Amino acid sequence: MNDDWRLQIDFLADGLDDALLDRLDARELEDDLSEAFLDRVIVTRNGTTVFLYAGDREQAEGAKRVVEEFARREEEDLTIDFRRWHSVAQDWKPADQPLPDDDDARAAEYRERIARERDEVEEQGYPEYEVGVTLASNDEAEALADRFRDEGLPTVQRWNFVLIGATDEDHARVLAERVRGEVPAGTEVVVQGSWKDAYRNISPYSFIGVGR
Repeated sequence: MNDDWRLQIDFLADGLDDALLDRLDARELEDDLSEAFLDRVIVTRNGTTVFLYAGDREQAEGAKRVVEEFARREEEDLTIDFRRWHSVAQDWKPADQPLPDDDDARAAEYRERIARERDEVEEQGYPEYEVGVTLASNDEAEALADRFRDEGLPTVQRWNFVLIGATDEDHARVLAERVRGEVPAGTEVVVQGSWKDAYRNISPYSFIGVGR
């Protein structure tokens, strides 16, 4: 099974010399890692922050050693944040925190994720993506909407239409797959941008507000 591991490298010194940072750009560092890890480590850069993504812990730890050696050679102060992707929580957790291995642990991470996403939606005022569902009847739509409201997800119901808010496209697609498993075969389920974009495109799922 392929895992996702990430190193976030941040420089500590103020006024970091641009020439030195350029030597640690994605292309050069990726060349160093390609030789050691057969092109399996992906390197990206955002300003003075470098991210390294690996497919397993051994690769990530090897990449960490490469970076530490680079820092020693260049006498540069930096921090390395080592994390692992938790798909249930949809979040980067500390590398030593194990993945949930039973139903209770997975449920706890899922509740954490829902709470975090609810806070994000409340902070920005609207979800970035939506799952639109067209049911055969008002009763079916109301039952579906109630299930997702009970989980704390922003949900709109209008007659036989239901909108479920999601913080990003990946989450929306996961929600859409779940909905397809809970509604009758042939039910229309679509993933789209938030109501602001949908309103501009005159989408049939463009509803104002997040309450029924």
